[in-house]
Amino acid sequence: MAAAASELLTGWFLFGLALLAILIFSWVYVRKYQSRRESEVISTVTAIFALAVALISSALLPVDIFLVSYMKNQNGTFKDWADANVSRQIEDTVLYGYYTLYSIILFCVFLWIPFVYFYYEEKEEDDGNTCSQVKTALKYTLGFITVCAVLLLIGAFVPLDIPNKKNSTEWEKVKLLFEEFGSSHGLTALSFSISSLTVIGMLAAITYTAYGMSALPLNLIKGTTSAAYERLENTEDIEEVEQRILRIKSKCRDGRPLSSRDRRAVQQLEERLRTLRRRERHLETIEKSWWLKFCEAIRPLKIVWGVFFIIVALLFTVSLFLSNLDKALHSAGFDSGFIILGTNLTNPLNMLLPVLQTVFPLDYILITTIVMYFIFTSMAGIRNMGIWFFWIRLYKIRRGKTRPQALLFLCMILLLIVLHTSYMIYSLAPQYVMYGSQKYLVQSNKTIDGQPKNVTTFVAKDCDADAPEGLLNWINCIMLQRQEICH
Repeated sequence: MAAAASELLTGWFLFGLALLAILIFSWVYVRKYQSRRESEVISTVTAIFALAVALISSALLPVDIFLVSYMKNQNGTFKDWADANVSRQIEDTVLYGYYTLYSIILFCVFLWIPFVYFYYEEKEEDDGNTCSQVKTALKYTLGFITVCAVLLLIGAFVPLDIPNKKNSTEWEKVKLLFEEFGSSHGLTALSFSISSLTVIGMLAAITYTAYGMSALPLNLIKGTTSAAYERLENTEDIEEVEQRILRIKSKCRDGRPLSSRDRRAVQQLEERLRTLRRRERHLETIEKSWWLKFCEAIRPLKIVWGVFFIIVALLFTVSLFLSNLDKALHSAGFDSGFIILGTNLTNPLNMLLPVLQTVFPLDYILITTIVMYFIFTSMAGIRNMGIWFFWIRLYKIRRGKTRPQALLFLCMILLLIVLHTSYMIYSLAPQYVMYGSQKYLVQSNKTIDGQPKNVTTFVAKDCDADAPEGLLNWINCIMLQRQEICH
């Protein structure tokens, strides 16, 4: 018990360090891309908080997998400290963690981020009193709140299991709705709302994550234009502008004044010349910086990483295709959520993760890397594409020049993509993501010289959809709490 408590404290300490690292990363990322001239405290805090929530939510899946796997030994039996109370406490803690984070995501998507966005829009258009800006922002945000309320009501009162009672009255049907709502404590309402947002997240993942999976490696391979080359181009532009100014001024050598059109042209060219000279000084500073020299030194490494990410993207594409094909051909059907009983078409990731289970903690490192890969490729896709409404580009994401509205949109899209990531990872490795590295014991009769005897042995087998579920029975498997929410 003491060893288990020590390991648990160590786990909480590492979890605290991870939270601190996520907050620092979120702060650095937002400050790196936000515009210095248009930055506002409320929009900055909102973007940092929303980005941190997205990263924490994505990191909860590997934690869930680790906890359910850590309660069992490799031979399929539960550990000594994993009694009924401890196991239930761990499961409830993870489940409440999911519901808390998902409630915060609902709050951000339907209330906080829309309110801050409309408040900032009103502040740009009208520099009047704050009270009128808050009222106008609340008025527009009310539409989002209405959509959220409708989703919660549908999830709360639409029954999932309708009893086949032909003689039931209308009052009994209404009573059934309230009884089901009371028994679930409103959790079905939250699950339905999150599932609805997950559908939107799927569209965002198709748009931005897919683009990022190709843009990120290609940008690493292609690289960026060197500062020396940009400085050379800038010098040529300066010479061209100076020659144009001299040509215009040469018209007044005989004492005639310049026309108003030529004076305006000279003013514009002189302004452009000042801008180009400022850029030349900036490029000269960059060319002498140690960061540029470091980037040039690791250029071959970037190319290697780019090729590696292309291979990873192809691996995920093949795994998703084989997994979905397996669901279409061999799943239990629509009513069960297309759950796969056993493995019929094995995809590469579903084969690799069980192999890595033998060496702790390689499988947890890999599943964490996969989650982070999807998050960072999504961020890369949003950064490269910008924010679009169908064919209309609304905002660009540029370093040091991104408007607060664009950062709010980026965080909202990322929150939606995070919700879909759990389902996408389940498609990549269904068996592992549902039960982790758990095993359970299967009873078998021992055979001696080809003759069955009354000797019973138990063989450890990887948990899958055929395995029995429950707590503290040594033949049972514990499903991840993320899958419990889906069910």
